[in-house]
Amino acid sequence: MIIDTHSHIYSPDFDDDRDEIIQRAKNNNIKKIFLPNIDSSSIEMLYNTEKLYPGMCIAMMGLHPCSVKENYLTELNIVESELSKRSFSAIGEIGLDYYWDKTFINEQKEAFIRQMNLAKNFDIPIVIHSRDSTEDVISLVRQEKSPKLRGIFHCFGGSVEEAQQITDLGFLLGIGGVLTYKKSGLDQTLKHIDLRHIVLETDAPYLTPVPFRGKRNEPSYITFVAEKLAEAKGMSLEEVCRITTENAENLFNPY
Repeated sequence: MIIDTHSHIYSPDFDDDRDEIIQRAKNNNIKKIFLPNIDSSSIEMLYNTEKLYPGMCIAMMGLHPCSVKENYLTELNIVESELSKRSFSAIGEIGLDYYWDKTFINEQKEAFIRQMNLAKNFDIPIVIHSRDSTEDVISLVRQEKSPKLRGIFHCFGGSVEEAQQITDLGFLLGIGGVLTYKKSGLDQTLKHIDLRHIVLETDAPYLTPVPFRGKRNEPSYITFVAEKLAEAKGMSLEEVCRITTENAENLFNPY
């Protein structure tokens, strides 16, 4: 069994064939799919998908750094309100993004810190987005460090040193399609990282693994990531699936 710890299958990209996507996931032994939120505009889609596939699709709640704009305080209040209404598997996806726009960096940092504190208050994990911002994200996580602060650095693609800093903070590395890209070098990095620190993800519909790179990603393609990870680690596919699934279950317990 495999767990996809990060997928946006509530996205309109899947509106025409979501049932088929879920069925293919089941056919490929995918046990659960965790759904990170983006902002207030995605909440209804997120909840509808979770309701359609109970026990399979599991929602998170959070404000994505790319959605931190002038109205970010209103968005954060909505996140906080939703967290008070029901339980969630995690707060995510949250963090910093310096790739698309640096206009609201200070607001991104404030939103990230506030959401880390919400996670500590609710005692649930966080799922972190850290595009072109890993150093600052690690620094802020270290600043907010607490026995209750735990989670995943989603879409990890950094160095051995960064991986060790992250795992030393008690966080897991979310590994997806980038691992299958020839020039990423991620396979060499992960040779030095114990599998107990790794979970699998797709980030569907984005970051599609080889051999489908350039097409829409989906949860069933996580098998290509698992196969590449097994090759990089010199382990069996069964062992990779078993350990990464245990890691995800331990983090997201009781989901």
